[in-house]
Amino acid sequence: MGKISSGISDLDRLIDFLYIGDNVVWEVDAGTSYDIFIKNFIIRSINDSQKVIYVSFNRSPQSVLHELDSFLIPEHFILIDCFTSGKGKNDNTFLRFYESSKDKDINVVRITNPRNIDEFTSTLNSIEDSLPPGARYVFDSLTGMQDLWEDENDTYKFFTYMCPRLYDLDTVAYWILEKDAHSQKFKANLRHITQVVFDVYKRRENLYIKALKLTGRYNRDAFKPHLYKIADTGVVITLPKKETVTDIGNRIKELRTARGMSQKDLADKVELTPSFISQLENNQISPSLSSFLQICNALVVSPSNFLEEKTPDIGQWLFKKEMVVSVPENVEDGVKMYRIVSEEKFSAMLILFPAYKALSRHFLYRRTPEFIYVLKGDLSITFDSRTERLSSGDSLYFKESFPSGWKNEGGDDAEILVIWQ
Repeated sequence: MGKISSGISDLDRLIDFLYIGDNVVWEVDAGTSYDIFIKNFIIRSINDSQKVIYVSFNRSPQSVLHELDSFLIPEHFILIDCFTSGKGKNDNTFLRFYESSKDKDINVVRITNPRNIDEFTSTLNSIEDSLPPGARYVFDSLTGMQDLWEDENDTYKFFTYMCPRLYDLDTVAYWILEKDAHSQKFKANLRHITQVVFDVYKRRENLYIKALKLTGRYNRDAFKPHLYKIADTGVVITLPKKETVTDIGNRIKELRTARGMSQKDLADKVELTPSFISQLENNQISPSLSSFLQICNALVVSPSNFLEEKTPDIGQWLFKKEMVVSVPENVEDGVKMYRIVSEEKFSAMLILFPAYKALSRHFLYRRTPEFIYVLKGDLSITFDSRTERLSSGDSLYFKESFPSGWKNEGGDDAEILVIWQ
């Protein structure tokens, strides 16, 4: 398994493409023209001869098909209509669509009672089971689901069921979420489960995109705000300059989350408000020198180290361990992942397993061949329904199938080196 294009070359370069199995949550503001990202994803998927399943809660079949009509290929597109009998309230204006023969070549599946989550899920599953691997999905509105189902918990339960199912089916799925319509807890829970999260927002008249989560990618630039502009049917993304106030806000967030601190925890340590920390991390304000020094002290990092760019320069050949482990690039269920190097054709990472930590899955969500070397510790690994013990010096190579479980069997941290192309 490998990588696919998002349909936008600048975004592909920024995030190292989409990976098979990715569930991509788009947290969007109004007025950001975010639909251009979804449209280009659909165009590219159809051009790749992949099935696209478009699940609509917010828009009528007429409006969806009208927007996509110029490039749709009927055999590659399925529209699941949760709007007509949902927000559309079975109005004759929308029901007339089904009396017309104009779009008979397009496979449109109407959910007659979309408020019934079991009926909707069952229909979706039956469609999924009939498709070959590699289908692409667009859920046009998690917010629309919540409006219809009325309870955030129901929407979250559906997502926690569907997200790993789609991952196992080797799909790539887009999920759209209007960020102001959901609680912070709901958004945080989704970010924990999914593989990729983008923040798309507007400041004054400028449009920005930045990654909030990128499982398996370790390019720090992707987590910085990037100005984007709509050009014809495409998107042009501009890389930001280094050493800006923007970098400071993102760096504070990286260091805080790596240390397991909430915004309130950090605010209490520096005698500021959580709102101040939130605005600082979102680059809405800049810290005073006094506040900056207090934050550095609370995060146990020197100001000079704090402002360093940790991404290795091109041509760098020495990677000191203290530099590599200064800040984890990702933390999944207590397992810390440190990027050593990440280039187009070669990547290496250090994985740190806490004492007695167990995972009921592989620690990476990628499906490309991996070479793994145990640097330190005693672990057990579950692969193809059998369990093996590993010690320092043991090596593993996975090409197509991957482990279903790991456990640190010792009382000390275990360290693993992972290399992939």
